[in-house]
Amino acid sequence: MKKEILPDLYTIEIPLPGNPLKALNSYIIKGGSRNLLIDTGFNRKECFEAMQEGLKELDVDLSKTDIFLTHLHADHTGLVSRLATKDSIVYFNRPDSEMTGGWGNMGASAGENGFPENQLEAALKSHPGYKYSPEAPPAYTILEDGDRVDVGAYHFQCVQTPGHTRGHMCLYDADKKLLLSGDHILIDITPNIACFSEREDPLHDYLASLDRVYQLDVTMTLPGHRRIMDDHRARIEELRVHHRERADEVLEILRKGPLNAFQIASQMTWDITYPSWDMFPVSQRWFATGEAIAHVRFLESNGEIKRNKDGKVITFSIN
Repeated sequence: MKKEILPDLYTIEIPLPGNPLKALNSYIIKGGSRNLLIDTGFNRKECFEAMQEGLKELDVDLSKTDIFLTHLHADHTGLVSRLATKDSIVYFNRPDSEMTGGWGNMGASAGENGFPENQLEAALKSHPGYKYSPEAPPAYTILEDGDRVDVGAYHFQCVQTPGHTRGHMCLYDADKKLLLSGDHILIDITPNIACFSEREDPLHDYLASLDRVYQLDVTMTLPGHRRIMDDHRARIEELRVHHRERADEVLEILRKGPLNAFQIASQMTWDITYPSWDMFPVSQRWFATGEAIAHVRFLESNGEIKRNKDGKVITFSIN
């Protein structure tokens, strides 16, 4: 289903069956000689058919269409290999383009943080990023922070916003006060900030990226999922409060004694309709553990908690 948002700027709703996100907002800008497609959907039949139908309704010629990927997650990149032609430029950010072959490292990190070894393989194989990624990613044209992307009447500046992924990138048109936010800012739902690396502090990065985008003069924000926003600053304030509340919840849990991230996740509150942690699908336990790791890493870097290494598993405790 396609919808015109602004002159020559349309959204194509790409369904994400069985996923809590429900759908992806893929955007197409018609620019005369060249078009620009922003994000693609999973590499699966339902997504490809919806994309084909939307592009047909808009009379978009893929040989005259370039592609911009906001970040590496499969719901945004999965179809890129099937949509890019030999004439297409595929724009991507450097940090995410370098994230290849990371599933084994993520599994090792999850194990160190208490995720049960006998569930790791099932968690990885059920992960949508594992199942629905592009088969053979095309050659990327790397964009850096501050680079420009021009298409028709739209003149975008690239704004790097690490947090949701290492290299997440938004597009900002200052003249039109328009922000294409990918998964950096969402309404109704909060972007997942997860960590499966000992070298990163993604929540710290995310909050710094929110501060940066807060300064932009924006009247319309087009997110990767759910509804368009007209007040990005109000939403940023809500996201800041949300993550501080989550961090405080982790501190309250740790007042009972040292725990690993998997154990912490099992005691956090989640907006999911299962009566107990043990009944969560393994994929949801994976996402929850990643979010718990991100919050303990943030608290550790702030000096609010400390880590303890007991054998193979890392635990955390109040300072």
